Amino acid sequence: MNWMDIVLPYVQKIALAIVVLAVGWVVIKWVTKWAGVKIENSKMDANIKPFLVTMLGAILKVLLVLSVIRIVGIDTTSFVAVIAAAGFAIGLAFQGSLSNFAGGVLLLTLRPFKIGDYIEAAGYSGTVRAIQILYTELNTPDNKIIYIPNGSLSNAGITNYSVMDTRRVDFKFGVGYEQDFRKVIRVLNEIVQQHDKVLKDPEPFVRMSEHADSAVVFTVRAWTKAEDYWDVHFDIIESVKARFDEESISIPFPQMDVHVHQGQS
Repeated sequence: MNWMDIVLPYVQKIALAIVVLAVGWVVIKWVTKWAGVKIENSKMDANIKPFLVTMLGAILKVLLVLSVIRIVGIDTTSFVAVIAAAGFAIGLAFQGSLSNFAGGVLLLTLRPFKIGDYIEAAGYSGTVRAIQILYTELNTPDNKIIYIPNGSLSNAGITNYSVMDTRRVDFKFGVGYEQDFRKVIRVLNEIVQQHDKVLKDPEPFVRMSEHADSAVVFTVRAWTKAEDYWDVHFDIIESVKARFDEESISIPFPQMDVHVHQGQS
């Protein structure tokens, strides 16, 4: 027996393994793409769709690697045993990824938000574009994509602005102490109640709320549909300035800060 008889079987196995790996990789990409289209067109919950596609790709790649290892001649049983023995070390090395995976499962199970919701969490805010296996994608109002690890997201407080149909718009306006506060309340009430997107129920709220150092502060609260939040916000601010000018109601300089809840643009 010469050296060719010894080497040739190994070369053949390695060559076959490379071919299987290359072909398998292409097939996995095709299958994943095909499954993605099928899943996307199905009636399945939109929140689960990207998660399932990513999971399918990962499982197929693991199976491909195990198949290649078996072709080379390595016993997959012992290989799996080695992986299990090294599992603790791998878990420590990838504990962040495992945490993100677990967080993704929790988010899909508990569903504090869904695709299309506008949320604020982990220091970021935006519209949920996808819930992936390890991270969630947010689309910000200025069209940036934020990738938040699911582990951080599942352990953070989440404000969901899209759950309720209505929202309250809060304002604070300051006027000079010399102004007739009854007139100011009347004018503010007229402005709010005349806006066609302000709801009549709950009734708008206008009251004096603070005696500040240089101004009397009035709090205005108005309810509107969630999708009309920013229209009402900007319209009221502009209308107040215009009416105050018409009514000769002075606004102290510097103007009082206007405090509103953050929300969807």
